[in-house]
Amino acid sequence: MLKILLLLLLLIPYSLFADGHIFVYHRFNDNRYPTTNISTKELRKEFNYLKRNNYKVVPIIDMVNKINANEKVPDKWVAFSIDDGFKSFYTNGLSIFKEFNYPFTIFIAVKYTEEKYKDYVSWKQLKTISKYGSVEFHSYGHGHFGQMSNKQIQKDMNKGLALMKKHLNYKPNLFVYPYGEYDARVEKILEPYNFKAVFNQNIGAIHGGTCSDTYDLDRSAVVGSNAKDFKLYLAFKELCGVHFKRPLSYPKDKIIRTIEIELEDKSVKKAEIFLSNSGGWHKVKVNNGKIIYHANKKMKRNRIKIGVKVRNKIKLMVLSK
Repeated sequence: MLKILLLLLLLIPYSLFADGHIFVYHRFNDNRYPTTNISTKELRKEFNYLKRNNYKVVPIIDMVNKINANEKVPDKWVAFSIDDGFKSFYTNGLSIFKEFNYPFTIFIAVKYTEEKYKDYVSWKQLKTISKYGSVEFHSYGHGHFGQMSNKQIQKDMNKGLALMKKHLNYKPNLFVYPYGEYDARVEKILEPYNFKAVFNQNIGAIHGGTCSDTYDLDRSAVVGSNAKDFKLYLAFKELCGVHFKRPLSYPKDKIIRTIEIELEDKSVKKAEIFLSNSGGWHKVKVNNGKIIYHANKKMKRNRIKIGVKVRNKIKLMVLSK
């Protein structure tokens, strides 16, 4: 899927750069795990590019506040997030963020800090990190929420939040779905926690206002081989007014039979549909804002991405088993 999305980006004129963008990192200068790692050399290169081209790096909460105020996120706004709480951010990445004076948000999987896993930051290190950026929540045990019961998810959430309150004296405002896995059921379970925003890990952009769902905000991962495509991700624009009608959950028999999407823009006549492991993008007709695509495709993985593209704007959703 990623290669196809990047090919799309190559076809988008740089003059279309717009909307805000959130990027996510994991490990820094940790070559043991190349798919989730970025070198500090590459990180510095990305930061210099933003500086030369007059991008404004803001805290994620600034974008969230714009959305909640029903305002558009300014073009060329960029925000950075770091997932999981790997120690390599503290030892290798933090100094570069400090050098550029760029704000960031680190989302921690609490279990690994609480149980003192050697590759993860300590509570003491998190207190140091919090002087330069914000510390937010990424669950307790980093489990697959799509495969967990309601009670298991609630137990995980409550345990992690209680430990953050105990050690940091802080109630998080922001949350990231573990593995980026979520569906309508998971979203419903999170509602009572009253987060200001919840984030996925889909390539995309943040338009703001009523276009962006604060419980499903896109972040593009710039790690591993994806790091070289940082500038291309900045070309993404968010497709507004999209309503995924079906499927809304992972099918028990793993077969995606029909994809139904409704667009608020009734003038759209043509669109393209993406489905994991189905050969890329498929052209479809749009009838009075309605898209019906008969896929009849059996899925091979427990995480499915479905996307719609209209006039070089894209919106993705995820279904997890």
